[in-house]
Amino acid sequence: MNFEELLAFLGRNQMLSLILAALTVAIVFNEISRLFRGFKALRPAELTVLVNRDNALVVDLRPAADFGKGHIPGSKNVQMSQFDPESKQLAPAKALPVVLVCKTGSTASDAAKRLKKAGFENVYVLDGGIGGWLQADLPLAKGRG
Repeated sequence: MNFEELLAFLGRNQMLSLILAALTVAIVFNEISRLFRGFKALRPAELTVLVNRDNALVVDLRPAADFGKGHIPGSKNVQMSQFDPESKQLAPAKALPVVLVCKTGSTASDAAKRLKKAGFENVYVLDGGIGGWLQADLPLAKGRG
């Protein structure tokens, strides 16, 4: 296929060409923004290594009722409405790795941005949230922690 045939194809299929261009731009934008967001996503297996090796603090941002039904062992529950990077629970952990967990990962991303802005060095978000943890067939602790 030469360049002239490609241009002819694009001219005949303008809608498909626009959709392809829009998807390409969206994917590139998403990947570039991921590089500059300041925190990393962790898979569940990486979380267990980080906790065992570096004594990471795991912060569960889900409501207390959901936390009580099942949470990652050793995690601390902080409601997103009360989430404050300068709180007495979080401030001492500025030098430690901090892993944020929510139901799906989107709430934790917002909290991670706040931690990075407050000067936390090693901020992570559990990829897929607690659902990703369950999909990896890892155990949950019950109760208030």
